[in-house]
Amino acid sequence: MLVAGFPAEAFGTNCFVVAPGPGEQCVVIDPGIGVTDRLDEVLAEHRLQPAAVLLTHGHLDHTFSVTPVCGARGITAYIHPEDAEMLADPAKGLSTDLTALFGGRLEWSEPEDVAPLEDGLVLKIAGLELTVDHAPGHTRGSVMFRVPTADGRAGGAPLCFSGDVLFKDSIGRTDLPGGSMNQMMASLRDKVLTLPDQTVVLPGHGPETTIGRERARNPYLREALDAPRKGW
Repeated sequence: MLVAGFPAEAFGTNCFVVAPGPGEQCVVIDPGIGVTDRLDEVLAEHRLQPAAVLLTHGHLDHTFSVTPVCGARGITAYIHPEDAEMLADPAKGLSTDLTALFGGRLEWSEPEDVAPLEDGLVLKIAGLELTVDHAPGHTRGSVMFRVPTADGRAGGAPLCFSGDVLFKDSIGRTDLPGGSMNQMMASLRDKVLTLPDQTVVLPGHGPETTIGRERARNPYLREALDAPRKGW
């Protein structure tokens, strides 16, 4: 399996390209702000043809380039229905300060072909099988994508593209529109902590990690274990 990732120009959002191998079709996960040139370089380097764009959630720093990436190739964008409104109006997911930052300078158009994601769905695209885990908390429609085994990478360990659900030593913020700490704690408990320790986590921001490392060191995962007792 081929996995290539790089940070976007703004907010350090990780964009990932996943394919069975070089010269194959691929999926693009979270094409953020200013990624199109670098994405084209990665695709050319590995001779890849995108078959779909997968979005972990609707925030602008993860979706900014979805329309040009999809439109140039006539491919579908996948997002959970709870976040689909942000593809039509990105401001619905922005805080007041971010709305002021982008202001009227934002030129935006929704992708022509948008398909829904749902919890437990197994996407069979580009020779890959990715399982969708609905994990609200950062946004109502946040999802993670899991690949059961990644041959040739990390000793064949499973992969989890966690978006802004889980980072190394941290989690996504819950104070933006649609965020909920209660839902985040439930997602960490029911969707993250149930994964095998050897699972390699490729997050929406920052370096990769593993479930085992985060189980041992991430204070939010330790708190999620106590969530029932605390009433989360």
